[in-house]
Amino acid sequence: MRDDLGRRGQRPVGAITRGTTNPNRLRRVDRWIAGPLAARWRSVADPLVVDLGYGASPVTAVELLARLRTVRPDVEVVGLEIDPARVADALPLAGPGLTFALGGFEVPLPRGRRPVVVRAFNVLRQYDESEVATAWATVRGRLAEGGVLVDGTCDEVGRRSTWVAVDRERGPVSLTLSMRLRGLDRPSDVAERLPKVLIHRNVPGERVHGFLSALDDAWAREAPMAGFGARQRFLATVHRVAEAGWPVLDGPARWRLGEVGVAWDAVAPGG
Repeated sequence: MRDDLGRRGQRPVGAITRGTTNPNRLRRVDRWIAGPLAARWRSVADPLVVDLGYGASPVTAVELLARLRTVRPDVEVVGLEIDPARVADALPLAGPGLTFALGGFEVPLPRGRRPVVVRAFNVLRQYDESEVATAWATVRGRLAEGGVLVDGTCDEVGRRSTWVAVDRERGPVSLTLSMRLRGLDRPSDVAERLPKVLIHRNVPGERVHGFLSALDDAWAREAPMAGFGARQRFLATVHRVAEAGWPVLDGPARWRLGEVGVAWDAVAPGG
């Protein structure tokens, strides 16, 4: 099926994932979609969001709808899977604002509708890095004007999570790191959950390695802040890397959550 990547046909575009999922696994990215990203979809005429590749259980699509409805009650979520059995298993949970359908990167939707957000989590990690650009381009071609693909990866319980925001018009615009601060040894521990486009780039000479190293250095230098709690230490850490010139995003309200975004150009592959 990977030979079909980027071409529309009768079969869904993509390959079946392992399907691993757990309740609350995607809470970190959900609260970002409902937070900083909400300006993208809060006022659109058709607030349609796609959970692409939700896995063996539709729980993440159910949770996504509940979280986004705190921002806009009429938001709709469509869960897409390329495994017909997974779609059949999810159908009993369908209801007002929540549907499930067969589909992949081609994002098939009825009546020519286009999503303003597509969340694809733990999907591309099972592909080759060389396939990422084509997958991104395929999804971008299906987004509504101003739409965003959120391509990310997290651990099994959602304590470490990262994602790239891919704009319909501009391509990738940011990388976000989000981690549970309690018990954190160093920020670069999140590196094992980098999106596929970056996970093999965490080596000296690559920009993402430089950013993670800067976070680690700042975290070590802010060790005296640990007495005030991990949140205060991380807040001071991000302030320090911002002062060093890294284009960090979103502000202290997000940093206190163990979350930091950075402009894509600062971490893009290529050294």
